[in-house]
Amino acid sequence: MKLLLIEDEPAVVSVITRGLSEAGYEVSVAPDGNSGLQMALNNPTFRLIILDVMLPGMNGIEVCRSLRNAKQEVPILMLTALGTTENIVMGLDSGADDYLVKPFKLQELEARIRSLLRRKTNTDIAVPVTAPSVLSLADLELDTDTKSASRQGKSIQLTATEYRLLEFLLKNPRKVLSRLEILEQVWGIEFNMNTKVVDVYINYLRKKINKPHAAELIHTVVGLGYMLRENKADEDTY
Repeated sequence: MKLLLIEDEPAVVSVITRGLSEAGYEVSVAPDGNSGLQMALNNPTFRLIILDVMLPGMNGIEVCRSLRNAKQEVPILMLTALGTTENIVMGLDSGADDYLVKPFKLQELEARIRSLLRRKTNTDIAVPVTAPSVLSLADLELDTDTKSASRQGKSIQLTATEYRLLEFLLKNPRKVLSRLEILEQVWGIEFNMNTKVVDVYINYLRKKINKPHAAELIHTVVGLGYMLRENKADEDTY
């Protein structure tokens, strides 16, 4: 299985290539962002890209955005020395599927790779024609075929991560969802609970779905998590 590693630190490259090669992966290496982008665009056989944020020339955020703008759907695992919520959100917003904070253990890297490859395999499985393509609650709709959202007929622009979060909420309406459930289902792994990634993205959705309308749909259940439901006048809101 072919992987592309875009990393400029020789010591990190040595550890990753040796470890992943022993695990059965075929690893190609690009030492900077520009060459990494070209390798990724010109070689569709890469099953996953490991992408460092801090790179010579074009940085990892720019590389990731360029790949997504080119409609490249290959899973991207971003490596970063900065584990703050802001940096994690920036990486995810650029189109990355997962992140790993340096320094890390090789076993954790391999686990993240397996998780992303499983997720990609599952999304490649054909959906039965009987499966509903539109998820809805009240006047909110999400078309899973076109990956588009709307409320009261007005289009809502979503990032890839916002889309996955809204899809999960709409598949579990009127149910209290904990932060841990959301992390596991939307991102596919256990993120560091000390970060506030879930809260950040819930707030993003609120601004796009709740704020422009009188009736709120995304609610906070204090101490428990979040819920997507109609805002009924005879119920207490959270």
